[in-house]
Amino acid sequence: SSGRGPGSPRCPLVDVASASNFRCFQLQHFHLDLRLNFAVKEMSGWLVLDLVPVQSGVHTLVLDSHPSLLIQSIDCKVPGGQEEPASLTYRVDPFTDYGSSLNISLPTAAVKPGRLIQITVRYTTTDGPAIWWLDSELTCGQSRPLVFTQGHSVCNRSFFPCFDTPAVKSTYTATVRVPDGVTVLMSASRSSYSKEDRVFQFSMEFPVPSYLVALVAGDLQHVDIGPRSRVWAEPCLLSCAVKKLGGSVEHWLGVAEELFGPYLWGRCDIVFLPPSFPIVAMENPCLTFIIASILESSEFLLIDVIHEIAHGWFGNAVTNATWEEMWLSEGLATYAQRRITTEAYGEAFTCLETAVRLDALHRQLRLLGDNNPVSKLHVKFESGVNPSTLMNLFTYEKGFCFVSYLSQLCRDVRRFDCFLRDYISQFKFRSVVAQDLIDFFLTYFPELKDAAVAQREGLEFERWLSGCGPPLCEPDLSAGGSLIQPVQDLCDLWRTSEPPDLQTLLTFDLSAWSTFQIVLFLDRMLDYSPLPHAVMVSLSDCYSSLFDGLNAEVQIRWLQMVVRNSFYPDLPRVRAFLHKHVSTTTSDTSTYHLLVLQKAGRTTTRPVQEVFMGPNQ
Repeated sequence: SSGRGPGSPRCPLVDVASASNFRCFQLQHFHLDLRLNFAVKEMSGWLVLDLVPVQSGVHTLVLDSHPSLLIQSIDCKVPGGQEEPASLTYRVDPFTDYGSSLNISLPTAAVKPGRLIQITVRYTTTDGPAIWWLDSELTCGQSRPLVFTQGHSVCNRSFFPCFDTPAVKSTYTATVRVPDGVTVLMSASRSSYSKEDRVFQFSMEFPVPSYLVALVAGDLQHVDIGPRSRVWAEPCLLSCAVKKLGGSVEHWLGVAEELFGPYLWGRCDIVFLPPSFPIVAMENPCLTFIIASILESSEFLLIDVIHEIAHGWFGNAVTNATWEEMWLSEGLATYAQRRITTEAYGEAFTCLETAVRLDALHRQLRLLGDNNPVSKLHVKFESGVNPSTLMNLFTYEKGFCFVSYLSQLCRDVRRFDCFLRDYISQFKFRSVVAQDLIDFFLTYFPELKDAAVAQREGLEFERWLSGCGPPLCEPDLSAGGSLIQPVQDLCDLWRTSEPPDLQTLLTFDLSAWSTFQIVLFLDRMLDYSPLPHAVMVSLSDCYSSLFDGLNAEVQIRWLQMVVRNSFYPDLPRVRAFLHKHVSTTTSDTSTYHLLVLQKAGRTTTRPVQEVFMGPNQ
């Protein structure tokens, strides 16, 4: 549904990223019936929409679609009626570079306010942005092909015609037919498989927006790691993934439930995908998608899984009604993630991870400028702008800082936990705008409303939401001093024009540091770059061999320093890293690593070119 009725959230009248007329209908349910053809990289079948018109005089249904969807036919029927399904006329119009509009003419006699109609669309997918077909060479096991979908933010209109807006939620079912030996998973609460027919059946019994419908199919196996969680992966990855996660997922779920109330989705499974997965992780309900390369770093894996678990409450259960307020999902999920890590691993660990991310936020601000409109929490964008381009650190970290500020106003983090628990209970399975959260907050804490905290000078809520630049205030990270201060002390030693004294350096044992400490050290040293050549020589002598044995999160940062400082002796390390992470696949993640290296070397392009220019090339 689209959240109408007494006390319904203030969903936006217009979602400029959707071509659909979703306001004219209540979407009760939809069903997908698809056959996967790996040989030609197509999905073919049909979509059935259960719709109830909510206005009179509606003669057209407009769905979000994509030029890559080939529509074969559309018909309409009234369930329980005697009439045969009526074939409908339709046209596809351009909308933006990320989609089109599917305009369907409805039969006047059948369409009445409050009366259920079923629309069936038969179609075939081709090469759309939501569907990623991987040849076997691009999978981790390199034995069988694999396909996965990625719907966030507005890609699923190339998976199936839909109301592609987070303002609309509904339940769904799916039937997926596959070749022998292929396992299919979906973001669904129930599933079954008929081996004889090679048919998978799925049911999502809780309402979700279109972007959270996800599918993956390939050579996948699983191991249960808890009473409501299992790990899925290609066979060659499975034991590593299970070893890394162990019983942690159930522990993290338990901590989250203590803080924010019951986990609403039943299952909390995780599937690890090849490096071609275009982002680190995606919070598809019941089935989180995570890139397999994150398994290299236990700390980053921990943070990413906990963040996706937090989305079970913030983003999936209660969703931003418009992409212009994406912080309602990401900022709240980031706050929830840090409450979970604080309870599970202590305040110092959480402060260290927060310091790394807030450093990155300020680094992005220096590049973009304080007046850049993308630094707003409430970003107004024009028609045609792809919401995915607004996924940035402000959405996460500035949003987190605002939520932290709300918590500080309560003067009791436990009271704020209770507020968030009741916020979820009030708005679960609905879509909201920022004013819903703020109104609920001020009603929940009437003493704060009476004190006019929303209008406090310099910290006005409206300024938080609509102002450019850095967060108006940041949380106190002093509890992380035991982990953060040694990092800064070491940075200060290396900021001099000459290499520091070796005896002094021996007091800092980086082999005993956590990944986040080393990442913070390298990030800050990169901020101080370019460094004197003698300092880079000494840095390399002291640490490069250590970094070679650490995970990619550490290596990528050291290699950025190598490129940014034109440090030729370590360019072979850059080359080896790129061969490992780029040559073996055409991974978007690896492309990102490459782009980071290129940006780090933006003032010295020649060394970047030389990385690729071997003697025979």
